[in-house]
Amino acid sequence: MKVQGKGTKVVIIGTGFVGSSYAYALLNQEVVDELVLVDLNKEKAEGDAMDLNHGMPFGSPMKIWAGTYEDCKDADLVVITAGANQGPGETRLDLIEKNAKIFKSIVGSVMASGFDGIFIVATNPVDILSYATWKFSGLPMERVIGSGTILDTARFRFLLGQYFDVDSRNVHAYIMGEHGDTELPVWSHADIGGKPILTYVDEENHINMNELEKIFTNVRDAAYHIIERKGATYYGIAMGLVRLTKAILRNENSVLTISTLLKGQYGLDDVYIGVPAVVNRQGIREVLELNLHEDEQKKLHHSAGVLKRSNKARSQSFVIFFSVDKRQDSQAH
Repeated sequence: MKVQGKGTKVVIIGTGFVGSSYAYALLNQEVVDELVLVDLNKEKAEGDAMDLNHGMPFGSPMKIWAGTYEDCKDADLVVITAGANQGPGETRLDLIEKNAKIFKSIVGSVMASGFDGIFIVATNPVDILSYATWKFSGLPMERVIGSGTILDTARFRFLLGQYFDVDSRNVHAYIMGEHGDTELPVWSHADIGGKPILTYVDEENHINMNELEKIFTNVRDAAYHIIERKGATYYGIAMGLVRLTKAILRNENSVLTISTLLKGQYGLDDVYIGVPAVVNRQGIREVLELNLHEDEQKKLHHSAGVLKRSNKARSQSFVIFFSVDKRQDSQAH
């Protein structure tokens, strides 16, 4: 991997709504030393770089430019946000055929540059495309990270904070599973300042599980509501990507609900899915295996089953996932 102490460099592949919002958030939060924008529409990338640079006098010094895949060679992170957006009425899994075809080309071009850093994947369906990136790149699974349920978890904490009238940063709760319709709330490990939310349900008459389940439904369906109103979601996920970027580049050992490969944890294998994991400069340090309630475990297994079936059945373009040559597969482990 890139030697530490030589500055931090991030390459963003795709300067659409998510990519450009992420770039803007990186500039505002003074996270990196070098930021490269790569897009099929080179003029769009150039325009974004110019626009961001013009804000430099109000921020901190950094280098921002529109580049090519060659710029990935010495990057710490390559963040893939390229792909078709989720449209009204579409699920994230409906995007498989649209986005799978371009990923082999993107990842192949990045790896051809000599890249030896960490991939972050944000494009939907993020769990399936993270698995694809791992297979196509041949990198260890620790260094291919999907944004997973990092945004769903943030939405969950925000809405719970509203409901209980507390700062959402003091709400500790996770959304696990697919970043999509089969995700699940982990009520058994949700608390506010250390007090379990299920204890509130037991002790206070005005708080009940029906209301809490409505909160989860709003979390799960948030993207649909936002897309109906403004066409796409991008600010929230951009902030989540910056949080993940900080955790990696600053070697924080932070716990975030990202999409990573499970190898026996939770009784699951060979699937990228959203779970809490410790993230640091090397990527995924470890997956945290929570002691889930029986119904939560069943829901997680159902979610994983949906992802596995989608991998195999929803798109012919994914056949390559399951026929990767032995050389590449051995590198991935």
